[in-house]
Amino acid sequence: MRRIDELLNEYGESHQNETNKTIHWICVPAIFFSIVGLIYSIPANVLTNNLPFLHGFANWATIALLIVLFYYVSLSPTLALGMFFFSAVCLALANFLHLVSPIPLWLLSVIIFVVAWIFQFYGHKVEGKKPSFFKDIQFLLIGPAWLMHFIYKKLGLAY
Repeated sequence: MRRIDELLNEYGESHQNETNKTIHWICVPAIFFSIVGLIYSIPANVLTNNLPFLHGFANWATIALLIVLFYYVSLSPTLALGMFFFSAVCLALANFLHLVSPIPLWLLSVIIFVVAWIFQFYGHKVEGKKPSFFKDIQFLLIGPAWLMHFIYKKLGLAY
């Protein structure tokens, strides 16, 4: 069995309850976005001052997402493609909110992060099982891939 299948199956073991699954469909993407937003909010002066051709593109969230995408590629290149598109949407949304939101992106991201985790823990209380990341921290990255693999299945795509 491929490593990605093992990880998705293990993650799925603590996500059987429909209420918990529904909460995860909302909160996992929200948490992923909030982390992108928080990292995006870190000033990128070091990057853009030293590499001026990257101005407007380079920020810490871009670098963090590249590292995360390398992890996904190591598990499943095709699943990583879906995660790339989702990551790009999160990055674009962070950029948009950074430019137009009256609430600072970092504050908005903290609020989303806290509220989403409250719901996540409620979902696991309903499930009666601890979150998978208590066993292995890499499950924080498997959660979004677990949702993406359902999208792939629905579309009839191999992952």
